[in-house]
Amino acid sequence: MSKEPKSRLVVDGLPGYEPEIGRAVWMLEDTRQLTKAGLVGLADDEIDWVPASAANRNINSIGALLYHIAAIEADWLYAEVLEAVVFPPELTNLFPDDVRDHGGHLAVAHGGGLDVHLLRLDAVRDQVLAAFSGMSLTEFRRERELPDYTVTPEWVLHHLMQHEAEHRGEIGMLRILMATQRETTGA
Repeated sequence: MSKEPKSRLVVDGLPGYEPEIGRAVWMLEDTRQLTKAGLVGLADDEIDWVPASAANRNINSIGALLYHIAAIEADWLYAEVLEAVVFPPELTNLFPDDVRDHGGHLAVAHGGGLDVHLLRLDAVRDQVLAAFSGMSLTEFRRERELPDYTVTPEWVLHHLMQHEAEHRGEIGMLRILMATQRETTGA
Protein backbone atom coordinates (compact mmCIF):
# COMPACT_ATOMS: atom_id res chain seq x y z
CA MET A 1 0.00 0.00 0.00
CA SER A 2 1.38 3.37 -1.08
CA LYS A 3 1.40 6.17 1.43
CA GLU A 4 1.37 9.90 0.66
CA PRO A 5 4.63 11.63 1.57
CA LYS A 6 4.51 13.29 4.95
CA SER A 7 3.96 17.06 4.87
CA ARG A 8 6.68 19.32 6.22
CA LEU A 9 4.98 22.15 8.07
CA VAL A 10 7.77 24.49 9.14
CA VAL A 11 8.73 28.12 8.62
CA ASP A 12 12.14 28.10 6.99
CA GLY A 13 12.56 31.78 6.30
CA LEU A 14 13.70 33.35 3.07
CA PRO A 15 17.36 33.82 2.22
CA GLY A 16 18.65 37.36 1.84
CA TYR A 17 16.90 38.66 4.95
CA GLU A 18 17.89 38.95 8.59
CA PRO A 19 16.76 35.50 9.82
CA GLU A 20 13.82 36.65 11.95
CA ILE A 21 12.61 39.02 9.24
CA GLY A 22 13.07 36.26 6.67
CA ARG A 23 10.70 34.04 8.63
CA ALA A 24 8.05 36.78 8.80
CA VAL A 25 8.43 37.50 5.08
CA TRP A 26 8.18 33.76 4.35
CA MET A 27 4.82 33.74 6.20
CA LEU A 28 3.67 36.76 4.18
CA GLU A 29 4.61 34.95 0.98
CA ASP A 30 2.85 31.79 2.15
CA THR A 31 -0.27 33.88 2.71
CA ARG A 32 -0.07 35.15 -0.88
CA GLN A 33 0.44 31.66 -2.31
CA LEU A 34 -2.72 30.51 -0.54
CA THR A 35 -4.61 33.49 -1.96
CA LYS A 36 -3.39 32.73 -5.46
CA ALA A 37 -4.30 29.06 -5.06
CA GLY A 38 -7.85 30.19 -4.25
CA LEU A 39 -7.99 32.04 -7.56
CA VAL A 40 -7.02 29.10 -9.77
CA GLY A 41 -9.61 28.51 -12.49
CA LEU A 42 -11.29 31.88 -11.96
CA ALA A 43 -12.51 33.24 -15.30
CA ASP A 44 -12.12 36.91 -16.13
CA ASP A 45 -15.90 37.32 -16.36
CA GLU A 46 -16.15 36.17 -12.73
CA ILE A 47 -13.87 38.91 -11.37
CA ASP A 48 -16.66 41.51 -11.06
CA TRP A 49 -19.46 39.08 -10.16
CA VAL A 50 -21.58 39.73 -7.07
CA PRO A 51 -24.64 37.73 -6.04
CA ALA A 52 -28.00 39.06 -7.19
CA SER A 53 -28.95 39.37 -3.53
CA ALA A 54 -26.03 41.79 -3.01
CA ALA A 55 -28.03 44.91 -3.85
CA ASN A 56 -27.69 47.39 -0.98
CA ARG A 57 -25.69 44.90 1.10
CA ASN A 58 -22.17 46.09 0.31
CA ILE A 59 -20.92 42.72 -0.92
CA ASN A 60 -17.66 43.17 -2.79
CA SER A 61 -16.58 41.48 -5.98
CA ILE A 62 -13.39 39.42 -6.14
CA GLY A 63 -11.83 42.18 -8.25
CA ALA A 64 -12.66 44.81 -5.61
CA LEU A 65 -11.12 42.61 -2.92
CA LEU A 66 -7.93 41.98 -4.92
CA TYR A 67 -7.57 45.70 -5.66
CA HIS A 68 -8.11 46.45 -1.97
CA ILE A 69 -5.57 43.85 -0.79
CA ALA A 70 -2.89 45.34 -3.06
CA ALA A 71 -3.72 48.97 -2.21
CA ILE A 72 -3.69 48.40 1.53
CA GLU A 73 -0.39 46.52 1.32
CA ALA A 74 1.14 49.41 -0.62
CA ASP A 75 -0.24 51.97 1.81
CA TRP A 76 1.09 50.20 4.90
CA LEU A 77 4.48 49.78 3.22
CA TYR A 78 4.91 53.40 2.22
CA ALA A 79 3.04 55.26 4.96
CA GLU A 80 4.03 53.19 7.99
CA VAL A 81 7.13 51.12 7.19
CA LEU A 82 8.99 53.54 4.92
CA GLU A 83 7.39 56.67 6.41
CA ALA A 84 7.08 58.18 2.94
CA VAL A 85 5.22 61.44 2.44
CA VAL A 86 4.86 60.92 -1.32
CA PHE A 87 4.31 57.56 -2.94
CA PRO A 88 6.37 56.77 -6.07
CA PRO A 89 4.59 57.16 -9.42
CA GLU A 90 5.10 53.49 -10.33
CA LEU A 91 2.97 52.70 -7.30
CA THR A 92 0.28 55.34 -7.76
CA ASN A 93 -0.07 54.31 -11.43
CA LEU A 94 -1.16 50.85 -10.25
CA PHE A 95 -4.17 52.39 -8.48
CA PRO A 96 -6.12 54.70 -10.79
CA ASP A 97 -9.13 54.59 -8.44
CA ASP A 98 -9.33 55.47 -4.78
CA VAL A 99 -9.53 52.42 -2.56
CA ARG A 100 -12.98 53.47 -1.35
CA ASP A 101 -15.82 55.39 -2.97
CA HIS A 102 -17.53 58.43 -1.45
CA GLY A 103 -19.79 56.15 0.58
CA GLY A 104 -16.85 54.33 2.14
CA HIS A 105 -17.37 51.13 0.12
CA LEU A 106 -14.48 49.39 -1.60
CA ALA A 107 -13.74 50.61 -5.10
CA VAL A 108 -15.33 48.34 -7.69
CA ALA A 109 -12.17 48.29 -9.87
CA HIS A 110 -13.96 47.10 -13.02
CA GLY A 111 -12.13 46.40 -16.22
CA GLY A 112 -9.29 44.21 -15.16
CA GLY A 113 -9.06 40.51 -15.67
CA LEU A 114 -7.38 38.19 -13.21
CA ASP A 115 -3.99 38.77 -14.86
CA VAL A 116 -4.23 42.54 -14.23
CA HIS A 117 -5.03 41.96 -10.56
CA LEU A 118 -2.23 39.42 -10.17
CA LEU A 119 0.28 41.79 -11.80
CA ARG A 120 -0.78 44.55 -9.39
CA LEU A 121 -0.46 42.23 -6.38
CA ASP A 122 2.97 41.05 -7.59
CA ALA A 123 4.23 44.58 -8.27
CA VAL A 124 3.33 45.74 -4.78
CA ARG A 125 4.74 42.57 -3.21
CA ASP A 126 8.04 43.09 -5.05
CA GLN A 127 8.30 46.49 -3.37
CA VAL A 128 7.52 45.00 0.04
CA LEU A 129 10.16 42.29 -0.41
CA ALA A 130 12.74 44.86 -1.50
CA ALA A 131 11.99 47.11 1.47
CA PHE A 132 12.42 44.31 3.99
CA SER A 133 15.45 42.66 2.32
CA GLY A 134 17.99 45.15 3.64
CA MET A 135 16.26 45.89 6.93
CA SER A 136 17.98 45.25 10.25
CA LEU A 137 16.15 43.66 13.15
CA THR A 138 16.43 46.97 15.02
CA GLU A 139 14.69 48.80 12.16
CA PHE A 140 12.11 45.99 11.91
CA ARG A 141 11.14 46.66 15.51
CA ARG A 142 11.61 50.44 15.54
CA GLU A 143 8.38 52.16 16.49
CA ARG A 144 6.99 54.67 14.03
CA GLU A 145 5.04 57.48 15.68
CA LEU A 146 2.06 58.38 13.54
CA PRO A 147 -0.71 60.81 14.51
CA ASP A 148 -3.20 58.09 15.49
CA TYR A 149 -0.99 55.18 16.57
CA THR A 150 2.50 53.77 17.03
CA VAL A 151 3.47 50.90 14.74
CA THR A 152 6.45 48.71 13.83
CA PRO A 153 7.24 47.06 10.50
CA GLU A 154 7.02 43.73 12.34
CA TRP A 155 3.38 44.46 13.24
CA VAL A 156 2.68 45.64 9.69
CA LEU A 157 3.64 42.22 8.31
CA HIS A 158 1.45 40.55 10.91
CA HIS A 159 -1.47 42.81 9.96
CA LEU A 160 -1.00 42.28 6.22
CA MET A 161 -1.12 38.51 6.67
CA GLN A 162 -4.34 38.72 8.67
CA HIS A 163 -5.90 41.26 6.31
CA GLU A 164 -5.24 39.12 3.25
CA ALA A 165 -6.40 35.90 4.95
CA GLU A 166 -9.69 37.55 5.94
CA HIS A 167 -10.33 38.72 2.40
CA ARG A 168 -9.24 35.34 1.02
CA GLY A 169 -12.13 33.89 3.02
CA GLU A 170 -14.51 36.35 1.35
CA ILE A 171 -13.13 35.39 -2.07
CA GLY A 172 -13.70 31.72 -1.28
CA MET A 173 -17.27 32.41 -0.22
CA LEU A 174 -17.92 34.40 -3.40
CA ARG A 175 -16.68 31.46 -5.46
CA ILE A 176 -19.04 29.13 -3.59
CA LEU A 177 -21.97 31.51 -4.08
CA MET A 178 -21.10 31.85 -7.77
CA ALA A 179 -21.05 28.09 -8.26
CA THR A 180 -24.30 27.68 -6.32
CA GLN A 181 -26.05 30.34 -8.41
CA ARG A 182 -24.88 28.69 -11.62
CA GLU A 183 -26.14 25.30 -10.43
CA THR A 184 -29.57 26.64 -9.48
CA THR A 185 -30.13 29.07 -12.35
CA GLY A 186 -28.00 27.52 -15.07
CA ALA A 187 -26.44 30.96 -15.62
